[in-house]
Amino acid sequence: MPNIKRDSLHSCVDYWVEERGSHMALSDAQREVDYKELAETTSSWAAALTGAGFARGTRMAWLGKNSITYAMLFVAASRAGMVVVPVGWRLSVPEVSYILNDTGAHILICEPDFTDMASQAKENCKELRTILCDGEGSPFPDLTEWLAGQPQGDVTEANPNDCVLQLYTSGTTGSPKGALLSNYNLFSLREPLEEKGWGWAKIDTSDQMAVIMPIAHIAGSGYFAHGFYAGVGARVLPEFTPDAALDAVEAGVTQMFLVPTAVQMMITHPRATGTDFSRLKYMHYGAAPMPLELLRQAMDVMGCGFCQHYGMTETTGTFSMLQAEDHDPMGNARMRSAGQPLPGVEVKIVDENGETLTHGQVGEIATRSPLNMIEYWNKPDKTAETVDSEGWLITGDAAYMDEDGYIFIQDRVKDMIITGGENVYPAEVENAIFGHEDVLEVAVIGVPDEKWGECVKAVVVPRPDRSIDEGAIIAHARSHIAAFKAPKSVDVIAEMPRNASGKILRRELRAPYWEGRERGVN
Repeated sequence: MPNIKRDSLHSCVDYWVEERGSHMALSDAQREVDYKELAETTSSWAAALTGAGFARGTRMAWLGKNSITYAMLFVAASRAGMVVVPVGWRLSVPEVSYILNDTGAHILICEPDFTDMASQAKENCKELRTILCDGEGSPFPDLTEWLAGQPQGDVTEANPNDCVLQLYTSGTTGSPKGALLSNYNLFSLREPLEEKGWGWAKIDTSDQMAVIMPIAHIAGSGYFAHGFYAGVGARVLPEFTPDAALDAVEAGVTQMFLVPTAVQMMITHPRATGTDFSRLKYMHYGAAPMPLELLRQAMDVMGCGFCQHYGMTETTGTFSMLQAEDHDPMGNARMRSAGQPLPGVEVKIVDENGETLTHGQVGEIATRSPLNMIEYWNKPDKTAETVDSEGWLITGDAAYMDEDGYIFIQDRVKDMIITGGENVYPAEVENAIFGHEDVLEVAVIGVPDEKWGECVKAVVVPRPDRSIDEGAIIAHARSHIAAFKAPKSVDVIAEMPRNASGKILRRELRAPYWEGRERGVN
């Protein structure tokens, strides 16, 4: 095997060139890129970016859907020591502008469908020097032509500990935070996983992975790293649709990651019963709990191994896994858990004072491992709130751990809502609604939803002599934030429940909707 250490995106690609140079690394409906072309093109792009004057640490933003071009820019950024920032294409223009400003991005690459959004978002972005389009016929220069026209700069070996990926995750304050992830975060536990010998971790060169989750999430961008390390092909799908997922299965993908809502949409699609799932080895799922009945149905339809992932952006994704061997379609105690920590990961349950609790006691999950993010970008106070001086990252999830190390999540310590695998924080939605002329007070909660797991509900107190129009409130919210964050329904009450200090008690607002359910998450 080549004498190359696989500790970065680009070193993984280079590792496989000699042995698998002609094998597919990336493919979509239009083209296919093998490992040799991937290595050569990303080396040239890295030199062009350096030659154009973009220094190490420069933020390079991407506004578009999942794409081979994005994957190649990700590898090129790794080579050049730059940081790629995938921006969610479903966000509103003000949200895109916020991320571009917060990162201080010097370069933005967009897809043709998002040139209008890029034009509007750039207006207040002082640091943005260059906007390119991955395609012709837009007001911006074509990416490939622009790169070809730049002088080839000198590219020196990047440090795997430096940031390579900046992902934005909303916070309880309502302002998104940029989690900084390094190549070290992405690859540090690959060897321990291989040595453990778990079935799902035994990815060989005959495998093919589907990258179908949004690249603005760790489940999307992180999946590229997973595939490159193993030298397998990644079939890139622009976005999830049931048809696209079923097409990928019929095309021969062996590994796929989906949120439970997407799994449900896939198996209930009319095509599902006629789809050949025989080549699919594992369906990975996470970002929200999977109802047992849905899991039974999915296991029956697909007939493959199922693996539950538990993690967060700040932990570079998965740090605990419920493996296929623990999945029993008839149900068992462990099926209600989020599995066990990965090798090299420490997990403990702590009380409100940070003291470790014993098995069976409910507290907050804390984790420490090489997966933990570097920090939040330009937010030292928020970093200190999330990661303590000893490196323990506090997740915000309440759980207990059994004697075998299985983690059983009970509720969220914080008020985050997970709807269709997307994280929504009440404060951000409340900020979008509060300015409406008819609203005196607003509190946002998550309520059970059979399709999305949870959906966003706004509970409002009207101003005196005003009435609330549900449709107007929802439309107002959608004009300020992404549609998936906006409330799906609005309740009107006379007065907010509060504690002695005047804080609104969201738990009391949520309680009637979750009554009779085993857990406070769906």
